[in-house]
Amino acid sequence: MTGLATVRPVRGPTALPWVPAVLLVLTAIAYPLTAGAARDAVSWTIVLLGALVSVAHAAVSRGARTGAGVGLLTAATAVLFEAVGLAAGVPYGEYTYSDDLGPTLLGVPFLVPLAWLMMAWPSWLLARRLTRDVRADRRRPARVAVAAAVFAGWDVVLDPQMVQAGYWTWTHPAPSLPGIVTVPLTNLAGWLLAGVVLMTLLDLLVARTAAAVPRAGDGAPLLVLGWMTLGGALAHAGWLGLPGSAVWGGVLAVPVLVALAVQARRPR
Repeated sequence: MTGLATVRPVRGPTALPWVPAVLLVLTAIAYPLTAGAARDAVSWTIVLLGALVSVAHAAVSRGARTGAGVGLLTAATAVLFEAVGLAAGVPYGEYTYSDDLGPTLLGVPFLVPLAWLMMAWPSWLLARRLTRDVRADRRRPARVAVAAAVFAGWDVVLDPQMVQAGYWTWTHPAPSLPGIVTVPLTNLAGWLLAGVVLMTLLDLLVARTAAAVPRAGDGAPLLVLGWMTLGGALAHAGWLGLPGSAVWGGVLAVPVLVALAVQARRPR
């Protein structure tokens, strides 16, 4: 996904998001090679670095107001949805978090809204890129829909890995996607709903606060998104014993890669 991002010289403040992005990739490589407390530390590090990439890139490319807004809006939406999910079993289904994720707010581990932040902003950026040729009056709903789908698709790969690590457990994991027996379909539906709400809010935020012309390319956050999906699928297939989610990661990535390739070849 990231190889088709616009290539620009990386210097000054625009280099800021690249530092945590590269560190995230290097740290994520270590995940399947660790276990126990070491793996927990790697998980925390990945999420913290990913959240930092999102906030730093939003601030550098769109301005400080947008950067702060992306962080606060995403965290608040995440806590709201997750707290309701824990208390009522909607919209994801019934699940419980383990104590391994550390401190909580309203029962939601602090790590969870940071994970949302890690992937929400890159999902919106990718959707913006994929929908830029859509007719102007339809572009916003198309962008929101694509961003929500990318956001939910990322969780298809991530959730089985987190269940395997013991970070949360589903009360009723069936029915589920073929090949993924530990995560119910209700979770995918919940992520699509949450994604539509969050991406609508992010779209409005950017429209009201962002600089008219982005001041930096999208390479760093798209690197995070690409690695956490395709790299995650590779780790599932080769090291983590999760072939079902590995296949789904590849299947979901193919249309995105094809769309990017077609768009890159289209004359401007």
